[in-house]
Formats: sequence, C-alpha cells, structure tokens
Amino acid sequence: MYEGFYGLQERPFSKTPDPRYLYLSTQHREALARLHYAVEERELILFTGAIGCGKTTLSRALMDELGQDFKVILLINPRLAPLEFLRVIARRLGGGEPALYKSELLDQLGRELALLHEKQICPVLVIDEAQLVPYRETFEEIRLLTNFQLDDRNLLSVVLMGQPELRQRLAHRFYEPLRQRIGMQYHLEPLSLQDTGQYINFRLEVAGAQPGLFLPEAVEQIYRYSAGVPRKINHAASLALLEGFGRGSRVIDGQILEAIMPELNLAL
Repeated sequence: MYEGFYGLQERPFSKTPDPRYLYLSTQHREALARLHYAVEERELILFTGAIGCGKTTLSRALMDELGQDFKVILLINPRLAPLEFLRVIARRLGGGEPALYKSELLDQLGRELALLHEKQICPVLVIDEAQLVPYRETFEEIRLLTNFQLDDRNLLSVVLMGQPELRQRLAHRFYEPLRQRIGMQYHLEPLSLQDTGQYINFRLEVAGAQPGLFLPEAVEQIYRYSAGVPRKINHAASLALLEGFGRGSRVIDGQILEAIMPELNLAL
C-alpha cells in the first residue's frame, strides 16, 4: 500500500521475528554475544526481557548464525508435562518414536546425545516463553538434562527464554538446584530514545528507504508511547506510515503521530 510511496521494497515494521531486521543496540549485541558463548560452552543460559523487547528475534538470529556443528531444538509452546517434554526432545533429536516409559526414554536420550557427540554436533535446546512451563517438575527435567555430560563438557546446551516473571519464579527455593546449573544470564531492557530513532532508521534502510523519514518530533512521540519496546515501536511506526500515506506526506511528523495516538492508546 504505502511501500511505493515511501520507496520501500517491503514493510519495515512487521511483527514477525525476522533476523534481517535485528537492530543491534549495545545491549542487544551483548545479549547475542552471551548467547553465542553459552551455546559454544554448552552452558545453561537464562535470557529474559519484557514482552516485545526482541528476545525471540535475537534467538532466531542466534539460530541463523550457528553452523552445521549445532542442532537446534526449538520449543515455542512449553506447556508440557514432564514426560511429554522429554518425549518431544527425543523426537526432535531424531531417534525415532520416543519410548513410553521414563527409564527407557532417558536411555534413548542418552544414546542420541552420545551419537551426536560422536558426529561432533552439539544439540541446543531453546525453550521460548519458559515462564509458561506449567509444572515445576518439568523444570526439574530441564535440570537433569544437564546431567548428560562428559568429564569436561555437557552434551547439550540449554537456552531458557522468558518474561521477567520467569526470574521471579526461579527465585523460589524449590528451583535452587536448577539455579545452580545456570552458567550465564542476561536481562534485555527496552531501547533508549536515541536507540529508538536508530532502530526506526535501521529498519527503514533494510526495507529499502532512506533514513530520516521520521522526524525527531515523531520519534520522541513514538518513544513516549512505546517506552522503547520494539514491538510497540513497530506498531506505532506502521500506523504512522499508513496515516502519512493517506495524507500524502513525504515525512512522518508530530502531527501524524498525534492523529494516530487515539488508536495507539486503544492497544495499551
């Protein structure tokens, strides 16, 4: 619709976690570096951040950058009972139909992990929205997965991703054994005002347009609305482009943001 008017090859503020649009602020760069390090060292990493801050996009970027020496198992719906959880992992590892009983299932997991190690392949278990895991016993199974190890390294790497309440949940004394297995952790904060402007320009450039389409006054209003949360920035910027196109405006100014603010406030 508005793409041709603004010289865009595609829509720059899609809500899908496309790694091409990953803006690496200082903290996003550090988060990605820590994820890489944890995976390469086969550690368990706890990675948290508020809704819409870019955790999923960072995880997709990590998966895209990992080479053939890694096998990623991504769980995007972790609402699983403990045995279901283990069976899903066994199936994703490629060992055929998972065993029905836990003792046999653990043996199956051990064999598959050993085979992958012989092939010099490191499995990486990425659990997205981990705060949604319904049973604390499932977290205990996650901890026990780190028992699959050699003398000098684990046989798989685990990335626990979730919203801030995941940290609150794991602070309970029941999860002390799991906390002791966490080798690294990082909490992703929203963007600053300066990063918000750079984020908008970065996504515009990736989509084929020139930076500067959003005037500073518009960026400030987007920042006040979004508090620096990328998903909310995307929402505001998309509506602003539609409004600007409707007005025939070649730039997005403060008046355009004021016009869409009632619609944005409905989404709060």
